[in-house]
Amino acid sequence: MPDIGWYVLVLVIAAGATAALTVPAKRVAERVGYVAHPGERSVHTRPIPYGGGPAMFMGFLVAVLAAALVPELRPLYQGSPEMTGVVLAAGAMFAVGLIDDIRDMSAPAKMAGQVLAASILYFSGVTMYELKIPLAGFFILTPGVVPLITAAWVILLTNAVNLIDGLDGLAAGVVAIGGGALAIYGIRLMGLGLLPADNIGPLVAVVACGISLGFLPFNFNPARLFMGDAGAHFLGLLMAASTMVIGGRVPTAVPISGVTYFFFAPLFIPLLILGVPLVDMAFAFVRRTARGQKFDTPDKEHIHHRLLRLGHGPRRSVLILWGWTAILSSFLLVPLFVHQVNAFIPIGAAALGAALYTFFHPGLRRGNEEDVESLGGQGGARPEGAGVTGLEPEAPTGAGPAARQPVGEASNGVVRFPS
Repeated sequence: MPDIGWYVLVLVIAAGATAALTVPAKRVAERVGYVAHPGERSVHTRPIPYGGGPAMFMGFLVAVLAAALVPELRPLYQGSPEMTGVVLAAGAMFAVGLIDDIRDMSAPAKMAGQVLAASILYFSGVTMYELKIPLAGFFILTPGVVPLITAAWVILLTNAVNLIDGLDGLAAGVVAIGGGALAIYGIRLMGLGLLPADNIGPLVAVVACGISLGFLPFNFNPARLFMGDAGAHFLGLLMAASTMVIGGRVPTAVPISGVTYFFFAPLFIPLLILGVPLVDMAFAFVRRTARGQKFDTPDKEHIHHRLLRLGHGPRRSVLILWGWTAILSSFLLVPLFVHQVNAFIPIGAAALGAALYTFFHPGLRRGNEEDVESLGGQGGARPEGAGVTGLEPEAPTGAGPAARQPVGEASNGVVRFPS
């Protein structure tokens, strides 16, 4: 197993390269008009560039190339097309998001792009081979079902990250925390001999964490740069790839121990490290289906909207959701290092404290709908930490246009060109 220090080096390179590239990406985005202008669905008072996605993608490429030059990490690139497949699939997903930012793609077209990226992963071997279901044991996946599971997995995690990108810094922070936890989890499994040393999952998770950390200072409220659909789709693809190759390749013969439940993977891994966006997406699906609406129908019922209605400002809402992501991720990591049951007591206490703070903070203005409504109006009062924009699933902060307009019109300052 490569020394953990090399993974830390790649993390630093990914974060540094992304941070350095945000400045030219911001300038280019402003020059070509790839910006979000203030509108009826935003409260920012000046145009904000959508250059975060390109900066993160370029930072990803720099980190991947740097890792290839590290002798201890070079075996991850030799004898297998998996890293090449991740790069190509990430490029395809980034292109889909970029086109959606500029041209406002239809839902079927975006789905086709996501399936294309999943197909690249599948044909390059970046997929899961076995699945463990609680109380049912291991199932070796047949060749006929693997492509379907790969496509479903990519679509699920990509849209989960895209939907949660509704407040400044929310998606980047969640992916940074989740990616970091997944990287530690994978490296620990390598150390225990439960994951092959040539598994690319930890490296992909480290890079996802690094580029998110490098972008976050420019995106935290008040944001100076948005990631756009390009960035959100791209991050979702990296998380899908890393969870598949870590969670879907654990050995079938696992000794009974205090960490047995971790080998229910990949069922538990995304539910923990990406629990916040996945729960948000699940509720959105149920909510819109019950109303007879399409899944991509905008509404203001996401988790961050509910926190805003409780009275939390945009910054506090983001910090709360970061906290919940960290707490859920700790359930993934603690038993790998501490086998005693009482190790969960501090995590449970932290969860209780977070719940009490979320719902019973002394300063909350319960039921004050004006807090959220002011986020959607022009000239409205700016709430605490104003700077959030795009409060719809198709128009999150940095995940695409703030309002869907007819083809040929301008949305958020990005001209919609006819097909």
